[in-house]
Amino acid sequence: MSRLSFRTKVLQAREEAIVEAVKRLLATKGFDLMTVDEVAAEVGIAKASLYKHFPSKEALAAAAMVETLDRALQHVADVRERPGLDSLQRLQAVARWTLQVQLAGEMPTLPSQNSALRQALITDRGYMDRLMQLSDQLGEWITQAQAEQRLDTRLPPEAVLYTLFARACDPVLGFLKAGGQYSDEQIVDWVMATCFDGLTARA
Repeated sequence: MSRLSFRTKVLQAREEAIVEAVKRLLATKGFDLMTVDEVAAEVGIAKASLYKHFPSKEALAAAAMVETLDRALQHVADVRERPGLDSLQRLQAVARWTLQVQLAGEMPTLPSQNSALRQALITDRGYMDRLMQLSDQLGEWITQAQAEQRLDTRLPPEAVLYTLFARACDPVLGFLKAGGQYSDEQIVDWVMATCFDGLTARA
């Protein structure tokens, strides 16, 4: 196996630092407010040097999302290996983890309406491959849970899938946390309850 040159290692380390900075800024400021200048300043490099790694702000966001999806896929794999969980419990475990990551300020926030960003993500093979892999695994658990009558069978599986994806950018968590009255655990429990149990009273 060939060894990486010192220059290649330096470039890889710089690229990793750039992606980590982008993830932090996307989580705290969001895509619209994040600037390339801020990313370069966080890493301590010139903007021209940053563009040698990533040609645009959209490419930076795509790289950050690839890293985030890798983390999500690893968590899904860990959940899949846990003994004694049925399909609904696996979905709940993934949803709870997503909420915890968001509350910890580690979930990138991207706008839903941005044609340039959407195009960058769609054309990024690494992003799309990971997104499809994650969707397929969650979709499998959704259909299994519906077959077991553990999820509402009136809902199309994709509606359930998109609802779970939406928890990664759920503003309710930030609103409740900003009030300073509740613990992160309480907030996660309440959002989990509204997601999986709804808002109607239970007998």
